[in-house]
Amino acid sequence: MIGALSLTRFRELLQRRLGWTFADNDPGQTAAVLAARAKAHGLTDREYLDRLAGRRWTAEIAELAQALSITETYFFRHGDQFRVLRDTALPELIGKRAGQRVLRLFSVGCSSGEEAYSLAITAWPARPTPDWIISVLGVDANREMLHRAHAATYSPWSLRDTPEEVRRRWFRDTGDGLFRVHPDIAATVRFVEHNVAGDDPQLWHPARYDVIFCRNLLMYLTGEVADGLVRRMTRALTDGGYLFLGHTDSLGSHPKGLEPCHDGGTVYYRRQSAAPPVPAPEPAPAPAREPPPDSPAPAAGNRSRALGLLRDDRFAEALDLLGPDDMLLRGVLLAQLGRVAEARDTAHRLIDQGGPQPDAHHLLGVCHELDCAEQAAGQYRLAAYLDPDFAMPRLRMGLLARRHGDHRGAAAHLAPALELLPHEDEERVVLFGGGFGRLTLTTLCRTELEACEVRR
Repeated sequence: MIGALSLTRFRELLQRRLGWTFADNDPGQTAAVLAARAKAHGLTDREYLDRLAGRRWTAEIAELAQALSITETYFFRHGDQFRVLRDTALPELIGKRAGQRVLRLFSVGCSSGEEAYSLAITAWPARPTPDWIISVLGVDANREMLHRAHAATYSPWSLRDTPEEVRRRWFRDTGDGLFRVHPDIAATVRFVEHNVAGDDPQLWHPARYDVIFCRNLLMYLTGEVADGLVRRMTRALTDGGYLFLGHTDSLGSHPKGLEPCHDGGTVYYRRQSAAPPVPAPEPAPAPAREPPPDSPAPAAGNRSRALGLLRDDRFAEALDLLGPDDMLLRGVLLAQLGRVAEARDTAHRLIDQGGPQPDAHHLLGVCHELDCAEQAAGQYRLAAYLDPDFAMPRLRMGLLARRHGDHRGAAAHLAPALELLPHEDEERVVLFGGGFGRLTLTTLCRTELEACEVRR
């Protein structure tokens, strides 16, 4: 029998570790989970709580998240929000992102993946041309739910609110009463384990996402954790980006950095554009001085600033800083801006200079992914051959193979990529990581490899 003192302490630890809050009138499940987890470790409830409080216990926190989280969801839940996404948000965002041809959407508290796949199914047909990239990220603290999300296979009950034409187009009947998400949609979505009580600079990079869905999660969090999550989501939205919350979640009429919007009975939020800085008065010109002999050349400074702008997805500004000699970075920026023919020409000029050019071949692979997966894979193979320590082409080959259903071939590339990624050159991560950092790429590689092992 779990005593009131132990139950109170358990709740306090859950608040601290997961940021969750609990209703006082429903202690039964929480007490049952405490008793079960203590028994699983052969501990008394007091010994278990001491261990949970004493040090970081990541595996156990994941078990608790799995046991206590609410996982009920289904495709296109609260259809009015997806109507606003389709009819209002996506057309506006596509107009703003035409130079980059990338849309990033984020499902926070994605559970078993239905919401994340619903975002992809809504965004995929909205692409003006096939070379647009749709990237959907789903995060959750519940590992069991994330395993289901990776499997991308659902019962008819999960599709109970899915229009019949959408079901026919984007789901495949497995023959045993289940439905699998279409491979094109599954390839655009990735899932990451993340506890919203903590920060992760790679996930919450400023101005990263065009759309964030975080529905029916805030009400389960303590006020402090919920406020921190709202701040991170606001900061992570692009200017004019859209935030959709659950119908029970409200940020009030004047949330900082967000503009409340109404469409019928649906409330959502848009990220307000930052006010342009007021220019400071120009100082009097200083006398010209010769730079010290060892000071970096202006071109080197421009390249460093361009790499920083690339990290922030400000591709056109970065390109304006470059001189004609920095061809690799120029080619990467041209590809990001959708100027693929120019990016290919730049890569070929690099190769024509002679000597091994693994980065140039990798850039060609990135360009060819838009029109010929076979040529892309060939360029990635050559890049990996020229530099056996180059992780990025192995990762891309693995993702290509996975996209085409070759799980054995994907695993053969993803396994060495996972070993090489921790040691990958930082500049290569910036150039070829698609805006994602080393940690996120490693997590992506690991989860894709685990999915391949399951399906082999």
